[in-house]
Amino acid sequence: MKSRLANRHNEAPEPLKIRIKKNDLVKVIAGRDKGKTGRVLEVDRVAGRVLVEGVMLAKKHVKPNPAKGVKGGIAESEAKIHVSNVMMVTSDGKTTRIGTKIDTIAGKVHRVRIARKTGEVLDKK
Repeated sequence: MKSRLANRHNEAPEPLKIRIKKNDLVKVIAGRDKGKTGRVLEVDRVAGRVLVEGVMLAKKHVKPNPAKGVKGGIAESEAKIHVSNVMMVTSDGKTTRIGTKIDTIAGKVHRVRIARKTGEVLDKK
C-alpha cells in the first residue's frame, strides 16, 4: 500500500522569494570570497542560489575538442552561491537589505524595490 506522504517527494519544491534580480550589484558577506563584489548573472529561485560574476570560481579540467573549437587545459568558471551569502550594494557602495514600496510613475501604480538603509529606489526604469 502506498503512503500518503510518498507523493510529496515527487513534487517540485516551492521557489524562494528572492528580491535580488539579474544585473544587480551585490557584495559577498560570507564564505571564501567574502568582501568581493560583482554583478548577478543568473538567479535560481528553486535552489535559492545566485551566479555572481568573478565570485566562487571553480576550476575544471577540460579535454581538447577541435570539432567544437575547445582548447584543452584548466578552465575557470563561476559557481552558484547561496542568496543568504550576498547583499545588495547601493549606488554609494553600502550594503543594504531590500524593501518594496508602491510608487506612481506617469500616473501608473508600480511596486519598486528600495534600499532599507537609505530609502533609495533600486529599480531603474
